[in-house]
Amino acid sequence: MSDRNGDNRTIYIGNMPYTAKEEELRWLVDPRKVARITIPTDKETNRPRGFGFIEFENEEDALSAVKDLDGKEFGGRTIKVNISKPRTNGDGRRDNRRDDRRDRERR
Repeated sequence: MSDRNGDNRTIYIGNMPYTAKEEELRWLVDPRKVARITIPTDKETNRPRGFGFIEFENEEDALSAVKDLDGKEFGGRTIKVNISKPRTNGDGRRDNRRDDRRDRERR
C-alpha cells in the first residue's frame, strides 16, 4: 500500500496473532500519530487474517515505526513490519478495484 496515493505513510504488519485487536495495534505506536488502522478479515469466516496496516499522519512516523517494530514480539509472535506496497493484481499492475467501485457509486 505505500498508501494508495503513492506516498509511504502506511505500514504492513505481518505474523500478527489472530486475536489482535485494533486498539492493541494503536498502542504499539504513538496513537496520536495514527490516521487509520485496518485488520483484514477472511470473507467466509470473518476472522482476522494475521496481518494489518497502520496509516500514519506522515511518512516520517511510518518509517520510524518500521524501524522500531520490525522483529519485535507482539502477542507471543515475532512481527514483520515494513512500508506497505501498492496492491497489484498478479501481473505487476496496480489493483484499482477500490477506485473502480467509487466511480460506479458516483454514477
